[in-house]
Amino acid sequence: MVDASGGSAFLFGSSSGSALALDAAARLGAKAKKAYVFEPPFIVNSSRPPMDPMLSSAIDRQIAAGDRGEAVRLFFTKGMGIPSFGVTMMRFLMPGWKKMCAMAHTIPYDLAILDRTQAGQPLPAERWKNDSLPIKVAVGSRSEPFFHSGAKELVQILPSAQYEALRGLNHGALLLAPAALGKDVQEFLLQN
Repeated sequence: MVDASGGSAFLFGSSSGSALALDAAARLGAKAKKAYVFEPPFIVNSSRPPMDPMLSSAIDRQIAAGDRGEAVRLFFTKGMGIPSFGVTMMRFLMPGWKKMCAMAHTIPYDLAILDRTQAGQPLPAERWKNDSLPIKVAVGSRSEPFFHSGAKELVQILPSAQYEALRGLNHGALLLAPAALGKDVQEFLLQN
């Protein structure tokens, strides 16, 4: 696709999509011009408990049993650490709950993409090694500490990366504050 549209690309990824964007940058080499990653959910220290390595198979079992709602609930409670009461409220008050249930079968893919990044251990430095690609790693200033820890460690292993906390934003900015996030993305990608 990159070749068909001019031979180079800017890359963007949010949450688990950050790992996808970084993986694509590593594969594209010089065809990747810049990358912007927002809130990579990397767990690299004790600022958050590591992801349960059995979560993906537990979610797969619920999907196979036809209980997509339970699969989504497991992801939010066990994966994202949202208390059960909060997830129950989401189920009844959040307009997108049915859409999330319809996409529940994709959750294990997200968890696979994040392999070796949520274990409370250092990031796999060799996975995204690129010495020259300009990368911005942004996190909302109102986001949980583990997002900041993971982003800062990512910047340490990528020599051309920079970290920034975006004032007033959090993990939901892609949906709840797209103009503010979009402005920052555009400014970074289009600056010379």
